[in-house]
Amino acid sequence: MALVRWGLRRQNFHLLRRRRVLLLKLTVVVISVLLFCEYFIYYLVLFRCHWPEVKMPARGGRQEPVLKAMFLADTHLLGEIRGHWLDKLRREWQMERAFQTALWLLQPEVVFILGDVFDEGKWSSAQAWADDLHRFQRMFRHGSHVQLKVVIGNHDIGFHYQMSKYRINRFEKVFGSERLFSLKGVNFVMVNSVAMEGDGCTICSEAEAELREISRKLNCSQEVQGSSQCDHEPRLPLSAPVLLQHYPLYRASDANCSGEDAAPPEERSVPFEEKYDVLSREASQKLLWWLRPRLILSGHTHSACEVLHPGGAPEVSVPSFSWRNRNNPSFIMGSLTSRDYALSKCYLPCEDTVLTTYCAAAAFLLVLILAHFERLPSSFLFGWKLCRSHLRR
Repeated sequence: MALVRWGLRRQNFHLLRRRRVLLLKLTVVVISVLLFCEYFIYYLVLFRCHWPEVKMPARGGRQEPVLKAMFLADTHLLGEIRGHWLDKLRREWQMERAFQTALWLLQPEVVFILGDVFDEGKWSSAQAWADDLHRFQRMFRHGSHVQLKVVIGNHDIGFHYQMSKYRINRFEKVFGSERLFSLKGVNFVMVNSVAMEGDGCTICSEAEAELREISRKLNCSQEVQGSSQCDHEPRLPLSAPVLLQHYPLYRASDANCSGEDAAPPEERSVPFEEKYDVLSREASQKLLWWLRPRLILSGHTHSACEVLHPGGAPEVSVPSFSWRNRNNPSFIMGSLTSRDYALSKCYLPCEDTVLTTYCAAAAFLLVLILAHFERLPSSFLFGWKLCRSHLRR
C-alpha cells in the first residue's frame, strides 16, 4: 500500500506540475498578446512616421522657423444614446493610445481636429455633453507645449436646421471661438462650415460677416505700410492662409480620389449632395475668393482625397481617426513655414490586424490546452498499472 500511495502522490505531483506549467504558459501568452495589441503595436506602427522636410532657401542668412502640425478628423466619440459600452471601450482606447503614442514619438507643436469630435453633440443634454467632454479631455490630454485646436463639425452642433446659438456657444466655451490666428508665421483660418448654408439665417450671416472681416485683415497684411485702412491694427504675417474646416469644398464625387484610404471603389462615383456631403458651389467660391488659401484641409467624408480647386488651391480630405469609421485610420503630418509646406500621412494600426492577432493567439491557446489534456490518460494509465502490479503481489 505504501508503494501505491507513493505512486499516487507521484502521479498527483506530475499532474499538478503540468497544470502549473500550462497555467504559466497561458498567462505568458495572454499577457504578451494583450501588451502587443493594446500598447506596443502603436509604437511599432507609428515609429515609421517621420515629419516631411520643407525645402526652402534661407532668408536674410537664416532659415525660416518650421511649424510641426498634426491634422486629424472625425473622432466621433459615442454618446449615451447610440453608444454601446463595448464599442466605446474598444474604439476610444484605440484613439487614446494612438494619440498619446503619436504625441510621445512625434512631438508636434499643434494638433488640429477637423470637426465631428463628438457623435451626439447635436442632441446631447447638458449632462451627456459634460460626460462626453470629460472622456475627450482624458483621451486627448496633452502637455502645455502642445496646442490643441478644434473645428466645429455637424455632429458637434447639428446640421444647419439643427444648429443653435446654445450649441455653438457650448462648443466654443470649451474649444474657443478664435477663427484667425498665427503660429510661427503661418496664418490659419478655422471655418464653421455648417454655417455656410447661404440662406441668410442669423448664424450664417454672422459667420459670413466674420469671414469678410478676416479677409480684410489678410488683405491688410499684403499692403504697404501707410494705407489708411490698415494702419491702426496689428499686422498678420505675410503669408497666404491655411484653411481648416469640416465640410470639404464642393466636388461632384470622390471619383478622382485614389489610395488605400480613399472611399471604397463602389462609393467613389456616388454624387455628393451640396450642403450635406460638401459645401455648395457658391459657398466654396466665396471662401476661395475671400481667403485665397494656399492649402485647405477638411474632414467629414471619413476617407482620403486630394483635389486641386480653381486658382490652384489644393485640398486634402483627412480620413477618420477612429476604427469605428475605418479599418485603417490615419492622420496628416504637416511641416509648414510662412511660404511653403510639406505633408505626409501617418497610418494607425489596422483593426483587422489586431483582431487577427487575437484570433491566432486564441487558436494557439486552444492547442496548448488540448495538448495538455491529451497527456492526462497516460498519467492515469501509469497509476492503474502501478496499482495492478501491487495487487498481484
